[in-house]
Amino acid sequence: MTPAHGSGVSVEGGVDLDTPIARAARAAMTVREPESGDWPRPSRCRVMSVANQKGGVGKTTTTVNIAASLAMHGNRVVVVDLDPQGNASTALGADRTEGVRSIYHCLVEGEDLIKVAHPVADIPNLWCVPATIDLAGAEIELVSLVARESRLKRALGAYDTSEIDYILIDCPPSLGLLTVNAMVAAEEVLIPIQCEYYALEGLGQLLRNVELVRTHLNPGLAISTILLTMYDGRTRLASQVADEVREHFGELVLDTVVPRSVRVSEAPSYGQSVMTYDPGSTGAVAYMEAAREMAVAGAAQ
Repeated sequence: MTPAHGSGVSVEGGVDLDTPIARAARAAMTVREPESGDWPRPSRCRVMSVANQKGGVGKTTTTVNIAASLAMHGNRVVVVDLDPQGNASTALGADRTEGVRSIYHCLVEGEDLIKVAHPVADIPNLWCVPATIDLAGAEIELVSLVARESRLKRALGAYDTSEIDYILIDCPPSLGLLTVNAMVAAEEVLIPIQCEYYALEGLGQLLRNVELVRTHLNPGLAISTILLTMYDGRTRLASQVADEVREHFGELVLDTVVPRSVRVSEAPSYGQSVMTYDPGSTGAVAYMEAAREMAVAGAAQ
């Protein structure tokens, strides 16, 4: 039976192309081989800290998938894993075994960042500076070091960023010395906020810390991007939280909202971002759109 004209159903050779499987396949191809080609690149390297001291907000997931999306669309990206849990390293398939040179050695021993940045398998233009268990003690060791707040800035300063478009720093879920190092080294802060009841809990303290760093250590630091994550369209609460965040932060909030997605949660256990694990999933498409917004905004600066 032929669909009525204007029904919006695509048919080719008598086969219905508007099935759920077909839509997922088209979405996957859009992520892997976007019709629009490469996205615009910034005029200079954008160094961004991805921070929120509240755990479970999608911070590491956001870092990994934004980075993968940008890299898959022609940008050159380095992910610096500054979280002792090392989840970003795991999601990008980086080696975290004992003895591996990592971001710890850059912070504490002055190792060159380029020596510990490893290419990510299956995603050209993407590198990861891994975190190992050594980083767990770095907070204590940094206390006695000279210029303890700017150790990461020094490491990045010795890195040739002329061939890099983005450096994304995945911060730990705390406001200690590691997070301060990330904010001193960065120019921008990206804050993921989950669309749940406690979304704004502790956010005021994060904003105050950003202001303290800007006042005393890094005058160029600014909150540039806020991304709403874990959005559940079935609940009124999610919509209310999103509206409240947009009302408070205005244009800093990306239009794209990342929905709750099982695939996004599964991907790291396979040592992948969701962009390669299941590029047709709603989470992958949302992160791709969020990254595209960031790329366009960055090119306009």
